Amino acid sequence: MKVNFNKRDPLYEQVVRHFKEEIAAGNLIPGQEVPSRRELASQLTINPNTAQRAYKEMEEQKLIYTESNLPSKITEDPCILEKVQNELLEEAVSSFVTAIRPIQLPLDKVIGLLKEKYEDSVLEEKEEKND
Repeated sequence: MKVNFNKRDPLYEQVVRHFKEEIAAGNLIPGQEVPSRRELASQLTINPNTAQRAYKEMEEQKLIYTESNLPSKITEDPCILEKVQNELLEEAVSSFVTAIRPIQLPLDKVIGLLKEKYEDSVLEEKEEKND
């Protein structure tokens, strides 16, 4: 597991965001076991207390669950999974709109370019997988 940390946000929040992104992308699947808190701390070279705080936050948000002494797992709740995707999409779109709003382009032009770029990126990803 690799996370590119920034100096702006608390580490535990960045770990939670990474898990959300991995869940939304389908790289972490519902019911999949996640590393123990100590393993995660070791993998990311962060303090075990930071990993513990990230896991506590993810449990509160119901992204992961832990049953007795078994390993923690990714939620299987479809409502939570959809909520994660919607949250990330909302953040991305809000940032995008904030960035382009000063340019004052017609909405149909923005949507057309967005659709074109999105489709191009999907094609590039498929080509990379086939190589």
